[in-house]
Amino acid sequence: MSIMSTFLIQSMAILGGLGLTVGIMLIVASKKFRVEVNPLVEEINEILPGANCGACGFAGCADFAEKVVDEDAPINGCPVGGFDTAKEIGSLMGQDVAEGESEYPYVKCNGGLNCVDRFDYVGFEDCKAVMLLSDGEKGCNYGCTGRGTCVRACPFDALSIGEDNLPKVNKNLCTSCGLCISSCPNDILVFAKESEKVHVQCMSNDKGKAVKASCTIGCIGCKICEKNCPEDAVTVTNFLAVIDQDKCTACGICVEKCPQNTIEMR
Repeated sequence: MSIMSTFLIQSMAILGGLGLTVGIMLIVASKKFRVEVNPLVEEINEILPGANCGACGFAGCADFAEKVVDEDAPINGCPVGGFDTAKEIGSLMGQDVAEGESEYPYVKCNGGLNCVDRFDYVGFEDCKAVMLLSDGEKGCNYGCTGRGTCVRACPFDALSIGEDNLPKVNKNLCTSCGLCISSCPNDILVFAKESEKVHVQCMSNDKGKAVKASCTIGCIGCKICEKNCPEDAVTVTNFLAVIDQDKCTACGICVEKCPQNTIEMR
């Protein structure tokens, strides 16, 4: 046997030995440092939808399941799974879960094509990017830019941009995860309960003259709605009408009286 052959055999034997040693060390380490997982965590994780969207406020479904068992997260904290999921988790945890009223994102702006543009924007199609440029291209810098950041933030394809250049929510697909709401730089999207029928479709705090110059249907703070509401459910603060949903009876008087058609009944 040549010296070269002997060297190769010895080298292979050494490498094989090292590989075997490292393998044994890894096996021993995995057993010694293994973290025992609470079976309840695994059961809850199996119940969860597996979207890992982070809408619950945690890193993912597994993290949320662990926090529920540790009582650091509410049983009904998964908006994607909804009441049915919360009920199953509650059954495992030995707790009753009451069904709450459904909430969906609502677009508090009806500007879109009704709002003038201050300039022609050419750039990355993103609402945050547009707002970095002189507070956006729209004459009203409180309104929706229509660039679809909320649409892209939705992992369930529940939003789209309509012909009026405003977001549209498909309630059949929406899981109320809130990711679209958190993605909006102007806070145009808010959660609204199904029972809340009357809404102000404007976010502007500008005076009436400035609003009229930029948007044909923006709130001008005229207080006509406030003066005509029989339930004192409407107040005008900082030139913007606000509806107290706890007082509102959906009589529709404010909708009828609004000269700008800013208030809607849905």
